[in-house]
Amino acid sequence: MKSLYLDIFSGLSGDMFIGAMIDLGVDAAALEHELKKLRVSGYHLHVKRAQKSQIEGVKFDVHLHEHHAHESHEHHEHEHAHAHHHGHEHDHDHTHEQEHEHNHEEHRDFLAIKQLIHTSALSAWVKEKSLNIFYRIAVAEGKIHGCAPDKVHFHEVGAVDSIVDIVGACIALELLGKPRVFSAPVTEGTGWIKCAHGRLPIPAPATLEILGARGIAVTQCEEPHELVTPTGAAILAEFAESFGPMRGLVASRIGFGLGTRDNKTRPNVVRAILGEITLTESTAAHDWETDTIAILETNLDDINAEILGHFVEQTLAAGALDVFHTPIQMKKNRPGVLLTVLCAANDADKFSELMLRQTSAFGVRRSTAERRKLRREFITVETQYGPVTVKLGKLDGKIVQASPEYESCRKLAEQTQAPLKSIYEAAQKAFKPAH
Repeated sequence: MKSLYLDIFSGLSGDMFIGAMIDLGVDAAALEHELKKLRVSGYHLHVKRAQKSQIEGVKFDVHLHEHHAHESHEHHEHEHAHAHHHGHEHDHDHTHEQEHEHNHEEHRDFLAIKQLIHTSALSAWVKEKSLNIFYRIAVAEGKIHGCAPDKVHFHEVGAVDSIVDIVGACIALELLGKPRVFSAPVTEGTGWIKCAHGRLPIPAPATLEILGARGIAVTQCEEPHELVTPTGAAILAEFAESFGPMRGLVASRIGFGLGTRDNKTRPNVVRAILGEITLTESTAAHDWETDTIAILETNLDDINAEILGHFVEQTLAAGALDVFHTPIQMKKNRPGVLLTVLCAANDADKFSELMLRQTSAFGVRRSTAERRKLRREFITVETQYGPVTVKLGKLDGKIVQASPEYESCRKLAEQTQAPLKSIYEAAQKAFKPAH
């Protein structure tokens, strides 16, 4: 199975990740073309081959035009504000004097960034993954500053070059064919960083929150600089399935993404390895898809059943992944229901608000969960009633589930006046020879 292994012995940042992807073969022109769909201006990309500690790779930078350069002045307090001190990210000319001239551009909040991405012409996959990365950062910043994720103002991550880094990283992975991603253990430096709120110890608070929320272990080394930036941490948290040494990896291409600073103890590069993982008993890897969803729950003992039914219909129509309620026994021996909503992580606030407004809930519990999903394909089978769409679920290249699609069967039942059950049975029988 096509896999990407990130050898992050010197940490990871957004620009280093994209540099490595370009070195692996991602077309920089195609990347730039896709980024234009984001409708963000005031920058141009700079890609060059260079060396760091005698290792040749690609240096990727987002160069801001003069009137946008202020956006990097406090560009993510742990991402770019100290870039000219530590050189891990973009080496920009920070111009504080311009800070108030374009205040509306500098202070993008999470809602503004969601709107920017949602209304773009980017692919659905890039939109989903980009928003997930921003959501991870927003949750971390919200915990640090004591506010809800949607209320987080991205003074720095909302700047043009960080938006390009995050969305560009997702585009690059899509252009690479959306391989499964694995990573070496996370190694971070020691010491202090300068940021918008003063001097803070490494790891930076947002980096530690992002990695901790995903359950990713961090080990510090003797390098006296920041190695993992919040953007780098969020990329790892979103895409990497596991963290450990290479197992059964046959390398076909190797790319290096270069940082700016000259480290004291290790080359400031990330090594990305594209190849195939051989499936053996000792490397029990699978090609299932993974994502992170939000689980919203509330206990209700005083809700009208009709209102509950309406809520389920309304929430599913609004884009929830699933909605269900379970009978429970509550305090004082009162019968009640546990109402559960499953949704995309970046939609959690929207559906939390819906639960509070549309039900009798006084509070909503929220947690996140990782999913493992079969890779899905859709085929059309011919039956005596007409064509039916069948959804296939594959694991490691083999079909393990096959299910006729309800809407396809329902429409055919209406057209032919045949029983829905008969159409299901015919579709399953028509598929069996291919199984």
